[in-house]
Amino acid sequence: MGVTAGNVRIDGRRLWEQLMEMARIGATPKGGVRRLALSAVDKEARDRFRALCEAEGLTVTVDAIGNMFARREGRNPGRKPVMFGSHLDSQPSGGKFDGALGVLGGLEVIRTLNERGIETEAPLILCNWTDEEGSRFGHSLMGSGVWVGTIAPEKAYALADTAGITVGEALERIGYKGDEPPRAFAADSYFELHIEQGPILEAEEKTIGIVTGAQAMAWYDLALTGRESHAGTTPPSRRRDALVGAARVIALVDRLMRGQGEDGRGTVGYLAVEPNSRNVVPGTVTFSAEFRHPTDAVIDALDRRFESETRAIAAEMTLDLAFTRIFRYPAQAFDAACVALVREAARRLGYPAREIVSGAGHDACAVARIIPTAMIFVPCKDGLSHNEAESILPEHAAAGAQVLFEAVLARANRIL
Repeated sequence: MGVTAGNVRIDGRRLWEQLMEMARIGATPKGGVRRLALSAVDKEARDRFRALCEAEGLTVTVDAIGNMFARREGRNPGRKPVMFGSHLDSQPSGGKFDGALGVLGGLEVIRTLNERGIETEAPLILCNWTDEEGSRFGHSLMGSGVWVGTIAPEKAYALADTAGITVGEALERIGYKGDEPPRAFAADSYFELHIEQGPILEAEEKTIGIVTGAQAMAWYDLALTGRESHAGTTPPSRRRDALVGAARVIALVDRLMRGQGEDGRGTVGYLAVEPNSRNVVPGTVTFSAEFRHPTDAVIDALDRRFESETRAIAAEMTLDLAFTRIFRYPAQAFDAACVALVREAARRLGYPAREIVSGAGHDACAVARIIPTAMIFVPCKDGLSHNEAESILPEHAAAGAQVLFEAVLARANRIL
């Protein structure tokens, strides 16, 4: 093997240049990106990723949900591959680094190994997962969820965006419905580099977050239906105002969140009002809701209260309610041995670090259900993410990629 951890450095400047180049794809006027999953812009990013990987001699395969796997062979082809990566899709007004850092940081690991002529014992696979964000089709961690078996492919294909385009149709349109079965193959482990998307690392002046796991979450789709009527002629006693009902449910989400203190998370991020006319009492409102917390028991209690109190609001206001749980993910602990590799790499490299639980969902959270997994966080300015102003320092991007390099190399070369 001949390579000891810490004596090879990735090229931080090259990584930053690649991040800026990728950020040109779907660039927004405010400095962010808009690369909705399976859009033409996502295709452009995917095509670029494929070309970069093939230029490094990697074999790129695509499964039937669009997940991309770029393989570098190891010395021992019988060994299970070490996987790493993230996603290239974004929020509608997303930042340059959410997801892209993990994909391009992983590519920099490959390039460094190739430049130094380093052969690992186990094969390596760099991943670009489909639709991590969930912003277009309403189901986050979609590609990785299908891969691990928590989402049936048929269910994923049938998901539709607001224009009625389904996932299956979008995959066909951009040419990324691959031939490989959309299910997990045998793998040794998975590592994911990501920005923190929160304020803790920056506030504590830490360069590396050693992610020990992710909090539980529950997502919902709701629709309240009342009756459209004239705003000027309908008295209060005759109104069935769906928007007022939705406002009460939104206030409920906020109240339930704040009841959990600083660990509570509750959000309504999507709202559509029909007919959306200023002089018509709203007849239908469709909206999203979600809760997150580090403890499963709290999410269970929030889930019960949210449904019962929402139904009570609808009944009191004589509104019809459609209440759908999209998913419920338990809190996910990451693999102790993989986390230890991240911790040791940060220590050896001298980076200020701390252990942290992820407040956001990541593809790593899905993959960790079946494969030993760990994550590496780096700070983002003001903890801001899912925003065009999302920003990180080049030296932090390089530090995160260096820790990824050390952890992947150690895992791929471990003695079995």
